[in-house]
Amino acid sequence: MRSRLALLPLLLAVAPAWAAPDAWRIDPVHTRVLFAIDHAGYSQALGTISGSQGIVQFDGDSWREATLEVEIPVARLDLGDAKWNQATLASSLLDGERFPSARFVSTRVEPIDPTHARVVGTLTLRGVSQEVVLDVTLNAVKRYPLPPFRRTAGFSATTTLSRRAFGITAWPGVIGDSVQIRIEAEAALDRSARPGTPAPDSHSDSPTAPKDTP
Repeated sequence: MRSRLALLPLLLAVAPAWAAPDAWRIDPVHTRVLFAIDHAGYSQALGTISGSQGIVQFDGDSWREATLEVEIPVARLDLGDAKWNQATLASSLLDGERFPSARFVSTRVEPIDPTHARVVGTLTLRGVSQEVVLDVTLNAVKRYPLPPFRRTAGFSATTTLSRRAFGITAWPGVIGDSVQIRIEAEAALDRSARPGTPAPDSHSDSPTAPKDTP
């Protein structure tokens, strides 16, 4: 009996590791950030950012334990015109030379139902950190249909940012303050993944891609 009691603290200490959510590595090829912002009242300027990388700690049975850490390469934004891209990345706006990327780190997750949650975290953009809330939808968790056939999770998310909140105040008569964000993301199961580690090759949609262990 005493020996069993002596083992109890050890079992309690390792129990959280058994319950830890799986790690999913964000696929930079199939993940895209879309943004829309008012252009002098004439239209909503639309742009995208590709190449985001990061780690989602996620268990489909427990939203509350999920975490997210992602790096967004702002310097890769695309508004469909090279000169427009250059102007947006200038020092008066996003200052892409000094701040080529943004970073989001979740602080808590508020589950709504099995496929929806509010993910609260800190977004650091242009050297300024602000709390941001993402409205997230879990689209699917299943085996990818092409090699390397990894188990993959797909998410959609939306939020709205104030550019002034991040110190981006130039051209107020031409550029609106409210920035609508939409995120489409895929992440492959990778139990060895840790935040900050480099991403392996992403999914390939080529049927000739080499097969890997799921």
